[in-house]
Amino acid sequence: MSTGTLPSEVAAPQPVPSPKRRNEHAVRRVVSLAALTAAVLAWAAAAAIVDDNIVPRPLEVFTRVVDIVMTGEAVGNFATTLAKIGAGFAIAVLAGLPFGFLMGRSDFMNSYLSLPMFVLGNVPGLTYAVFALVIFGVGPAGPIVVSALVAVPFIAINVAEGVRSVDGGLLRMCTAFERTPRDVLRHVYLPAVSAFVLVGVRYGFAMAWKVEALTEVFGAQNGVGFMIRKAYQEFQVDDMLAWTLLFVVVMILIERGLVSLEHRLFAWRKELV
Repeated sequence: MSTGTLPSEVAAPQPVPSPKRRNEHAVRRVVSLAALTAAVLAWAAAAAIVDDNIVPRPLEVFTRVVDIVMTGEAVGNFATTLAKIGAGFAIAVLAGLPFGFLMGRSDFMNSYLSLPMFVLGNVPGLTYAVFALVIFGVGPAGPIVVSALVAVPFIAINVAEGVRSVDGGLLRMCTAFERTPRDVLRHVYLPAVSAFVLVGVRYGFAMAWKVEALTEVFGAQNGVGFMIRKAYQEFQVDDMLAWTLLFVVVMILIERGLVSLEHRLFAWRKELV
């Protein structure tokens, strides 16, 4: 009997986007670019009609954006703002994870904590900003606490949903094989909850980012919100718009980065592919 040779291994082909998907992406880009162009043209037309400092021309605002970036003001102030949000998110994660786990595992705790989480998530941002100024005064503590309070409900509620998504049969199997609580937490709950945590972080960041900047407007000595307030006090409308534009761009970049990270980390989950 002759022995045949095994065929050489062939690498699995990478998924290639279909022509329909590529066309949809191209159309979306064209529509987005056209809408952005139309908005800038409408802005330029309004500035030309009003012809007053209250409506600066787009070129003036873009020039201020370049100046702010080149002088280093943007880096320093955005670093300060992001550091406050990061500290607030660290507190939110430390509080939201156990709260969410309790809400997902216990109907009693869910009924007890769901209302406070709902209230925290729906309090107007202006209210948070004013109370932070009254309680903490001018300084970094107020924005940090506000970021934490805004983010906690999103993280806790998403963690609770992740805990509820765990298959009960899988938990019973762990009990039958006498797995330790640490093993169950690490190999069952953590993979199930991690995707939900990242979704909660995304939505929590979107809310905390806005409320934190608003808090800086009322009670801070640095940061993006402080610079917007400073431009308002000096009636520099072009500066206000420049900082707001930078704020929006950075927010979009971070949100897109979180979406990309979510898809990379959880590509194995069919619902995220």
